[in-house]
Amino acid sequence: MAEIIQRDGTWAFDGSTVRITPGLHRSVPLFRQTYGEIAVPLEAVAGVAYEPERKRGRLRLRLREGADPLLQATGGRLPEPADPYRLTVDIDRSGVAEYVAEEIRRALLLEEIPKEPARTYLVPGPPVPVSVRSSDGTVSFDGTQVRIDWSDTSDRVKRATGPRIIELPDLVQVEWLPNSGYEDGFLRFVTRDSVFSKLPPEKDPFALDLWGSARRDLLTALVATAVMARLPHPSTRSGEYAQGDPPRLPTAPEDSVPQLPRQGHHDVLLRRLRELGELHRDGVLTDEEFATTKAAVLRDF
Repeated sequence: MAEIIQRDGTWAFDGSTVRITPGLHRSVPLFRQTYGEIAVPLEAVAGVAYEPERKRGRLRLRLREGADPLLQATGGRLPEPADPYRLTVDIDRSGVAEYVAEEIRRALLLEEIPKEPARTYLVPGPPVPVSVRSSDGTVSFDGTQVRIDWSDTSDRVKRATGPRIIELPDLVQVEWLPNSGYEDGFLRFVTRDSVFSKLPPEKDPFALDLWGSARRDLLTALVATAVMARLPHPSTRSGEYAQGDPPRLPTAPEDSVPQLPRQGHHDVLLRRLRELGELHRDGVLTDEEFATTKAAVLRDF
């Protein structure tokens, strides 16, 4: 086994799997510590490199396109320190880092691992249920539906529509942009009904506006990844998406899904509609915002 143990984390390669474990030191980003250990099968690896620098070097693992739902969800926008496929190496351990990299490269050649994009996810996403509290609210995913509970500081448009519940079969894709500390980020759940919505994240009832602690808001990538891992793989959807009709996943029978009492549920929705009407009359909501949020509430009937 080829293994390197550093303050930043541990990489261990047994010939078939690269096991990446984040370090526990306070310098290790919260995102990596929360995401936890990742087992990367050799067939998911496209390459590996050790990059020596003056005081310390870096091991970098490059994965095949489409092999990892985390990379698919974040689109390469994770801040470098939060990237789990990067390991900071002390300069006196550069020889060990080179050895680990060479062992992985040799295995890739021996096993003749293809370099073309993967047609299925080869790395598992985070386990569910997963829940993250962000600056705009709390987002949860249990494997079948996404739930967003808005915070007291969320825009009035969002609070007026109430908690947002999105069933997995209704999702088209997930869009994620990190909060950089200089520019707001967002986590948006695109459904068939909201795919053409032009609302900004702060008013979109299907999006979390990430404007608070960049360190905490980065954890929303956990939810984005968990959802992405359970959506059809992009290789199976690309042609159908071009036609505007993405495939639906099987849904559970209606009588197997817990329901609110019908009358009480409708009373809540009617109250939300009245609140939206008042916000529109007061000029808080534009015509477009009112139409979009009203449609979102009506879909819950």
